[in-house]
Amino acid sequence: MVAQKKRLFLIDGSALAYRAYFAFIRNPLVNSRGENVSTVFGFARTLLHILDEEKPEYLAVIFDTPEPTFRHHLFSEYKATRTEMPEDMQQTLPRIREMLQALNVPLLAMSGFEADDIMGTLARRAEGERVQTVLVTGDKDMMQLVNDHTLIYHPKASGEGVEWIDAAAVVKKLGVRPSQVIDYLALAGDSSDNIPGVPGIGPVTALDLLNKYHDLESVLKHADQIPQKRARTALLAGADSARLSQQLATIHCDVPLSYTLQDLQTTAMDSDQAALFFKEMEIPSLIDRFKTRKPSLQRRYVLLSSRAEFDRFIEVLRQQSYFSFDTETTSEDPLMAELVGLSFSWQEGAAYYVPVKGPSDLTERSNPLDLAYVLSALKPIMMDPKIKKCGHNAKYDMLVLEQAGITVANLACDTMVASYLINPSSHQHNLDAVTLEYLDEKKIATKELIGSGKNQRTMDQVPLNLIAEYACEDADMTWRLANRFVPKLQEMDLHKLFVEVEMPLVHVLMHLEQTGVALDVKYLAAMSAELETELAAIETRIYTLAETKFNINSPKQLAVVLFEQLKLPTSRRTKTGYSTDVSVLEELAKEHPLPAALLEYRQLAKLKSTYVDALPRMINPRTGRLHTSFNQTVAATGRLSSSEPNLQNIPVRTEVGRRIRRAFITADHNHVLLDADYSQIELRIMAHLSGDETLRRSFMQGEDVHTRTASLIFKVEPESVTADMRRKAKEVNFGIMYGMGVYGLAQRLAIPNAEAENFIQAYFLHYPRVQEYMTETVHKARVDGYVTTLLNRRRYLPEIHHENRRMREFAERTAINTPIQGSAADLIKVAMIRIDRLLQKKYRARMILQVHDELIFEVPRDELPEVQELVRREMEHAMTLETPIKVELGVGDNWLEAH
Repeated sequence: MVAQKKRLFLIDGSALAYRAYFAFIRNPLVNSRGENVSTVFGFARTLLHILDEEKPEYLAVIFDTPEPTFRHHLFSEYKATRTEMPEDMQQTLPRIREMLQALNVPLLAMSGFEADDIMGTLARRAEGERVQTVLVTGDKDMMQLVNDHTLIYHPKASGEGVEWIDAAAVVKKLGVRPSQVIDYLALAGDSSDNIPGVPGIGPVTALDLLNKYHDLESVLKHADQIPQKRARTALLAGADSARLSQQLATIHCDVPLSYTLQDLQTTAMDSDQAALFFKEMEIPSLIDRFKTRKPSLQRRYVLLSSRAEFDRFIEVLRQQSYFSFDTETTSEDPLMAELVGLSFSWQEGAAYYVPVKGPSDLTERSNPLDLAYVLSALKPIMMDPKIKKCGHNAKYDMLVLEQAGITVANLACDTMVASYLINPSSHQHNLDAVTLEYLDEKKIATKELIGSGKNQRTMDQVPLNLIAEYACEDADMTWRLANRFVPKLQEMDLHKLFVEVEMPLVHVLMHLEQTGVALDVKYLAAMSAELETELAAIETRIYTLAETKFNINSPKQLAVVLFEQLKLPTSRRTKTGYSTDVSVLEELAKEHPLPAALLEYRQLAKLKSTYVDALPRMINPRTGRLHTSFNQTVAATGRLSSSEPNLQNIPVRTEVGRRIRRAFITADHNHVLLDADYSQIELRIMAHLSGDETLRRSFMQGEDVHTRTASLIFKVEPESVTADMRRKAKEVNFGIMYGMGVYGLAQRLAIPNAEAENFIQAYFLHYPRVQEYMTETVHKARVDGYVTTLLNRRRYLPEIHHENRRMREFAERTAINTPIQGSAADLIKVAMIRIDRLLQKKYRARMILQVHDELIFEVPRDELPEVQELVRREMEHAMTLETPIKVELGVGDNWLEAH
């Protein structure tokens, strides 16, 4: 039997750091000190994945140094076109070094040489010791090192896995063998490193030349014989540039390193040091990775596996005035889940588990109890309004129990919601993360019980003794958290909001999810076919505009078409090449019709796959309806969001978005959909908060506020305002409310900065209290560290003191907008609670969807007049503002008609 080769993993530290930073560029992870920890998190996640899954015998991370290398001495413009590393990313590099030290991972760097040279040297040394090298990088210049002993491991975007690149993959990707990569770059150049190549020779020509002549010297030797005039002239004039580029592209594999392979041997990590580091960085999921399970209290967890034990437990449970509960089930979908067991706690360190489904253990005499018997005993207790209950993500448990015929009464505390109110900017409110953060306890991980991947089992297959400890721990930790969170909420003046709004809302959202909405599946199938035809037409148009066929979904191929073939102005550069994201294409659309066609294709393809094709697959087979999940603990502003599907992302103003809304229908012809939409609610709240008389008066008099703003900034009478003036005024109104500055407004309106500045000055001239409100709010945020909404919801803004100007300005914009957007969230939540209570008492009509400032109801036709009046009244009087609140109602057989 041949022994498996040992492996050396060499990680390009700079490339991985860039990848981690930009993966979170739209939603950076920031800790309570305002420190951007995205790079550390992303870097650690990839590194730990390699250690866990690949288990290399040797490993090192290699970084570039800030000093010039020998390549800079050869060519002063080497890498000169690279954009400067973002300031907040620079600040995290020392943190990455700290992390590597805590993880016992060697970090290598050497002045005068690049990370590529060190990696190449180590790879060739390892080859001599019969060790296989794996280069963790996405750089194409590293492909020159690939051979039978050296592979490339290219981490893809999140969720897309890893690309392994061997010699055959190099040929497939670049069209040349690894031994030809240097000469390919010498001819075609490399824009990411500013290697010039031969001016006039692009990738396609370079491939043709190397396929015919094999190497650079042969190409140059036969330059005068090349039939294509342009290529011949370019090579005769550019021979020196080609040879210089060859030197620049060559990775040196003879760096005088003092390290030996044994120095890079993987060693056990110091879990305590790693946990301390990630705790300081405030990254809960990584703290959890290293923290060892050390229960702080003696635990008494009881598995109730006989009817006699259960009966005694019921007698004790019904005497409690308050307890926590949790369910274990077979599915994450509460409407499809089967109940496996329930756990309860009312004393720290003590909990009980009631199994109703699972394997029997005759040796332990442990058996699941009869489901019907358990439910009949629990029902009067769970439905007793005098007994308080608490849970974590209780909406899920309540939905599961609803399917079993139990409506939970008096939910006094949901610790997930409490955690969210205390720290709404956190991305982690699951029980494991919250327990670790607030109780410093590491819970049993779910995957320890059910595994993962192909071998994953369901909870009803887990032995009762194991699931009992897990379930009891959930109930115990929930009880402990509730006892800590309630005083914390009172201390932060959030308890009223928690008790009067957020907790009642859990019941409302449960009702929405339980009810669901009907879909027109035939209509969606027909629409899918129509969109397929439209996409094919756009694809043909794209190839015509590009004058070549290419993979539309490949950013690299697209970059070649845009910047090398069409010679469009180059965009910002990343480590792996030119960016072709939405913002870049929108800018390029001003120069050429191809980017606009690409944007149209991308949007249409995404809507087709995300909604038109996906919605029918999401229909619940038991109910025949779509049941979206409403998320109460995601948006930092207090807004609700939804998933499976995300309703907020269905475009409102595009034709395709409207067609998708047409698919949301009533269950039958005896019902209609009622759509109730707050009119310009955020602007009305801004008028209330700022106290600006002109803005308030406009709403009091029922004027169109955008027309009024247009008349003021353009200095014309309202009746003389054109549609274009109103459109620009609308952007100004909303832009200023979102803290947008001159540059942002100029970009949004596609106007010069000077014109945008004039608009903003004119706006503040006529609405002076709005400017004062903005200044005062930012100042208060700097002093307090947070901003509040009308119902006192808080959002902390640690970035407002950040050294990085971009981060600081983002925090200032957030400070201006959060009280407005968060108050709008408070308003619609109050309205939802009031309306739901009234509908549940007297009507068959049901609230079925909530999207942005819009509520949608399914209403029996005979109840429509009363329900319309009820909805308008409760929405318009949910809060008292100094500006009138206006609700627009629409009715139809589908969402599009109603809206």
